[in-house]
Amino acid sequence: MKLVLISDTHEKHRKLVVPDGDVLVHAGDLTYRGDFLAVLEATQWLRSLPHKHKIVIAGNHDFLFETDPDKAHELLDGLIYLENSSVVIEKFKFWGSPITPWFFDWAFNCDRKEIHKYWDKIPNDTDVLITHGPPLTILDKAKPNGEGLGCYDLLNRVDVVRPKVHVFGHIHGGYGHREFSGIKFFNASVVDEAYNLKNKPWEVEL
Repeated sequence: MKLVLISDTHEKHRKLVVPDGDVLVHAGDLTYRGDFLAVLEATQWLRSLPHKHKIVIAGNHDFLFETDPDKAHELLDGLIYLENSSVVIEKFKFWGSPITPWFFDWAFNCDRKEIHKYWDKIPNDTDVLITHGPPLTILDKAKPNGEGLGCYDLLNRVDVVRPKVHVFGHIHGGYGHREFSGIKFFNASVVDEAYNLKNKPWEVEL
């Protein structure tokens, strides 16, 4: 199974070249402000792509999914939307969450003291973990010598679950790939910190 991984398209999606594959994963921030028309345009674009399966989570910019989830979900026909939930595709379990540590009251923010309750929901048999934000210390720096902005509790849970693949975005400057202890980590943000389209989607065989 070939996965194609993207995140943080922020309404630049029409300029993005997306390779074909079996499963397209979008790890959140489809939009910039999360209004209805922006979500509509992004979901229409996703449906136009040739991938057999398309998995989407929301990000901290995608306000419509938090403020009016019924309206947002109406736009997801033909797509697989995960919000602290899972789906099995050809024997592989995918689990996704939009939650990120609190930052200026954006969508799906959670106080760091409470955030573990979301990560505790990650099933132990998860093969592909999709979170909007990164775990602490892994592809989580906005600048090369900057502070790590990832989530400590998520890191601990990933160490327990040990998925085959963990894909995220959110910290645009952290784009890249790392592999630790058999887990493949991907920061799939396609834009840089200035919201310029810069990075290519990742492709990985599962």
